[in-house]
Amino acid sequence: MAYKLAMDIFEISRQFPKEETYSLIDQMRRSSRSVAINIREGYAKRKYKQVFIRHLNDALGSSEETRGWLDFSLDCRYMSKEKHTELDRQYDGVNAMLYTLMNNWQNFSDV
Repeated sequence: MAYKLAMDIFEISRQFPKEETYSLIDQMRRSSRSVAINIREGYAKRKYKQVFIRHLNDALGSSEETRGWLDFSLDCRYMSKEKHTELDRQYDGVNAMLYTLMNNWQNFSDV
């Protein structure tokens, strides 16, 4: 889900003004990608509980950062209210999953 959202952000940000290339676009793409990559890196290091949890926490932070950039995108009129609401809701879902996994990781047999 985090990977799909990062790709959605990539596609949407392609329509933003060129003057945002090295500011809003770059920041939003980096933070959205960081969510998925931190989850993946944490999973690879799941043998070490604290390292795994730290990566999930970093993913949560990057998710919230992305939501902040989405707010700027909306307020700058680079995206519709509907698209903003849809993406924000999906990031809220990612955050809920991350929070649950961080607090109950030992209950998940695959982890």
